[in-house]
Amino acid sequence: MTSDLILSIDAGTTGVTALVVDASAQVVASGYREFEQHFPAGDRVEHDLGQVWSATIAATSEALESIDRAAVVAVGITNQRETWCLWDRETMGSPRKAIVWQDRRTAPLCDRLRSEGHEALIADRTGLRLDPYFSGTKALWIAENEPQHWAHVTNGRVAMGTVDSYLIARMTRGLEHVTDATNASRTLLFDIHTGAWSADLCSIFDVPESALPTVVPSYGQVAVTDPAVFCGLEVPIAGIAGDQQAALAGQAGFSEGAAKCTYGTGSFLLVHTGSTPKPSSNGLLTTVALKHPDGRLDYALEGAIFVTGSAVQWLRDGLQIIDNAPEVEDLARSVPDSAGVVFVPALTGLGAPDWDPRARGLIVGITRGTTRAHIARATLEAIAYEVRDVVDLMSEEGGVKLERLAIDGGAAANDLLCQMQADQLRIPVDRSAELQTTGTGAAFLAGLGVGMWKDIAELQHTRTSSGVFEPHVVSDVSDVTDDGYQLWRRAVERSKGWAESD
Repeated sequence: MTSDLILSIDAGTTGVTALVVDASAQVVASGYREFEQHFPAGDRVEHDLGQVWSATIAATSEALESIDRAAVVAVGITNQRETWCLWDRETMGSPRKAIVWQDRRTAPLCDRLRSEGHEALIADRTGLRLDPYFSGTKALWIAENEPQHWAHVTNGRVAMGTVDSYLIARMTRGLEHVTDATNASRTLLFDIHTGAWSADLCSIFDVPESALPTVVPSYGQVAVTDPAVFCGLEVPIAGIAGDQQAALAGQAGFSEGAAKCTYGTGSFLLVHTGSTPKPSSNGLLTTVALKHPDGRLDYALEGAIFVTGSAVQWLRDGLQIIDNAPEVEDLARSVPDSAGVVFVPALTGLGAPDWDPRARGLIVGITRGTTRAHIARATLEAIAYEVRDVVDLMSEEGGVKLERLAIDGGAAANDLLCQMQADQLRIPVDRSAELQTTGTGAAFLAGLGVGMWKDIAELQHTRTSSGVFEPHVVSDVSDVTDDGYQLWRRAVERSKGWAESD
């Protein structure tokens, strides 16, 4: 048994988590820092990259406090995926805040590109939809609305990329400008069939390819951290993946048919589909699951739900009806049901299966008897319904019939939510013992990259469960699943197009 350790950086939507993972795949130390969310307008969400970097340093320093830094042999990075970042190649300063994946400002641009006939080509090359969710529309918005910044992009002074690219640039003091294929596949600029940036797509979104990072494998040594800027560490960056693909790796989902659902800011269901991309025409995304060092690409089908855990955060910070996220479970358990209250948490539009960037949040069924407990329970029910929507779509369109669902993420700690989910899906819900599988997945990839684990097969047995939630036995399945779910679907339809006049 080696004493070597892997440092994993998980740069999420609301904060940065640093994990230290040993050769037995156990987390031995951790650190965490939140960073500020910026909302310059109702449909806009931004991050200050300086704050993201400060949070990264703080979380990493905290994780390293209790270990021997000399034992760290590699760094793995995972990140919120579609958020688009600009930074000065020399100073590392950012000329503007990053536009976050939740941001909806580019909905009119998507309409225009659709009317110009670009949608079919984009879907064919990328496996994605023409939606504000993805990075390319954000780049085009900056090009058309902030010419002072875009001039520095076109003259080569300013680089662009996803959060992983920004962090690697900072960690290497500007020497490296790279991303991996899982992150590249979320930009609308990357051809998932050729495994390279597409000149045609870059032209559509007015993006100079010279400003984009070099696409590298998801594991293998691609850069070295500079100890002067990164907590005294001079170690290889050997694993990179977008957060949902990293979570699939953290669940040891390296083979065809493996599936997981992560309950984070949003919820994302991924099913590994092997070495051939499986197209979708009705709401699922075709995405890169992994790029191997020999250039081979693995693919996945994904159902993307934008707001789940962040709905609970909104109950805390927006409505202020709970003091902390775990409190939502006890509050929801204090009532037997939601008393007809339905919450559609379309706070940043709707993802799969409806894909409506102009949908907005909706709470219906409120009466004089409605309490905060009913709203809390309706929130958990909404999360379970949203995931059911995607699982049903996987079965109907993707031909993927799940026998059980492996889950992780912060909200998966909620036993009531897990039971609701099992009851809705009518299959067992298997909760990972390590809820932070996004971070452990990045560590697995980095460990593969430096030979801590000799191959993927050695990681297949690392996953352990903290509990399996079986669906309740009922005489009539509709008693549990259909009445509330059909009411939910009615409410979803009413939430659509609400921001049409924006």
